[in-house]
Amino acid sequence: MWGVIEAGSGLGALGSETADESGEAGRDRRSPRGRGKLRPPLGPPLRPAPSSLPGSRGVRELRTMEPVNVRTWVEENRAAFLPPVGNKLMHQTQLNVMFVGGPNQREDFHIEEGEEVFFQLEGDMVLRVVEDGHHRDIRIREGEMLLLPARIPHSPQRFARTVGLVVERQRLSTETDGLRYYVGESTDVLYEKWFHCEDLGKQLIPIIQAFLNSKQHRTGKPDPEEPCRDTPFPLNPRAVMAPFSFQSWLDAHRGALKQGQTCNLFGNTFETEEGESTVTVDGKTLKLSPQESLLVPAQTLFDWARAEGCIALSVAQDPARKRPYP
Repeated sequence: MWGVIEAGSGLGALGSETADESGEAGRDRRSPRGRGKLRPPLGPPLRPAPSSLPGSRGVRELRTMEPVNVRTWVEENRAAFLPPVGNKLMHQTQLNVMFVGGPNQREDFHIEEGEEVFFQLEGDMVLRVVEDGHHRDIRIREGEMLLLPARIPHSPQRFARTVGLVVERQRLSTETDGLRYYVGESTDVLYEKWFHCEDLGKQLIPIIQAFLNSKQHRTGKPDPEEPCRDTPFPLNPRAVMAPFSFQSWLDAHRGALKQGQTCNLFGNTFETEEGESTVTVDGKTLKLSPQESLLVPAQTLFDWARAEGCIALSVAQDPARKRPYP
């Protein structure tokens, strides 16, 4: 899934100047396929976004769908980005769209079967990964973004007075997440737990506490009486991309975008836009201004029309696009 945010029914989005969120399969007014090149309105027929995942939450939010000004929302929820909470969900449906603050220095590594998008709004962070058997620190600076491929152990390290965006999808009922501790800088597993993820923030706390109370934590060595089980999927050997400035990317591709060329950040489900646009959902027209975000739920008819020169960021994660493991 290189270059594509593995996703499905819902769609999350955040732009440098405009943010729009909708379903990847829903129709907008760009091209006959509802995605890709920026073109004048073509008026394609509407069709619903695909079904949401079983057990998806956030029904109340979907009934009161309104644009959200990202900067205002961050200011209003800034207290939630401080320890001990550290994060706040903006949307929790098929896509989990959250903002995370610091300081937060972690020793655990998270492993999941979906991809994650990281975007730093304020300050820098370090994403520590185990990449093809080697530990590596990746600094994501303010204004930079990165797509983390699936099945790569990662440990976000965040600092005081920083805020970052993280987008990930909810899990399929068949998927498993892992929380793992290594012996120092080696790839020897000190301690790990595998679980079906429903609410990562809540589920991590007892696992971390169990590790802190464990023999492995006291001795710094694996416990032969608690051998690690085989991982439910192979780890991904792929190299993690270098973070890049979203604004610089926009500036470099602005000419091509104005000419109607297809320019993707990571793949053909990720597009960028700025300016103003309107989304018509079930007969209600919503105007999106710079710095605003909107979530269009699954199974919802929508039409997305954008003014000339508009540039927006659109994110979709479709678990059906997962490739079989080697």
